[in-house]
Amino acid sequence: MRIHLRCVPCLFEQALSAARILGLSYEDTRRLVRRVNVAVEQMNWDHPAPLMGRTTHQAIRSITGLDDPYAELKRGHTEAALALLPAAQEAVDGAADPFAAAVQLAIGGNLIDLGSPLGRDVDVTDCLRQALARPVDAGGVRDLKQRVDQARDVLYLADNAGEIVFDRPLLRLIGPERVTVAVRGGPVINDATLDDAAQAGLTDRYRVVTTGSDVPGIWPDDCDPAFRELFAEADLVIAKGQGNFETLSELDREVFFLFLVKCAAVADEVGEPMGTAMARPHRR
Repeated sequence: MRIHLRCVPCLFEQALSAARILGLSYEDTRRLVRRVNVAVEQMNWDHPAPLMGRTTHQAIRSITGLDDPYAELKRGHTEAALALLPAAQEAVDGAADPFAAAVQLAIGGNLIDLGSPLGRDVDVTDCLRQALARPVDAGGVRDLKQRVDQARDVLYLADNAGEIVFDRPLLRLIGPERVTVAVRGGPVINDATLDDAAQAGLTDRYRVVTTGSDVPGIWPDDCDPAFRELFAEADLVIAKGQGNFETLSELDREVFFLFLVKCAAVADEVGEPMGTAMARPHRR
């Protein structure tokens, strides 16, 4: 999905939001906005918005001197999600259709997103409540279940810290012997890294790899060769999150997307209103 005119003000709002969250001084905030402005003037309009998001957050790390500026917030979201996991797993196990409930939970966790206005002030407990109440297209869920049943190996592209805890019931149903979980290769916004995956209890249960990239999405040209090989050869790729949709939706490779629609540009792209829980395969 190419960057949209609507994405431009969002890039500046992301910078200002990060400055507020991190408590940057007025001077440092001005420095950050100037750097974003230069990047916007030079950006490639054929690229997706998450590449510009990566540029913004590289500037934030440079200005703050912090390798992972959101580390404390990510730990808090993960701890809160882990405390809720037993109740979440019980709800999935007790559902009439556990697979559908696990998909609901996984998509609902996508609200934990500090790069989106909808997710910046998220309450993780409320996120769980909303996840189990938010409808997901039944046809999409059936389609995913059929593809999972037929796949010998599944590559699961994770998204945000905290959110990945709510992926665990779905990953459990897919099965540890078949699934590989991919996280970001470096800190960017609150996207999950290997450290976050370990805290969330994923590395003890599943094969977890990194993309080798700090793009808040999957931009294959920026990923490690080993990841690109996994991506190309997997029977089924499941991509969590809006950033993964934005970066992968124009590739000539089928991907099954699970995410919440959290911005007007993506809403226009998928033809659904903001807040919609998407469970949909896509191939250009």
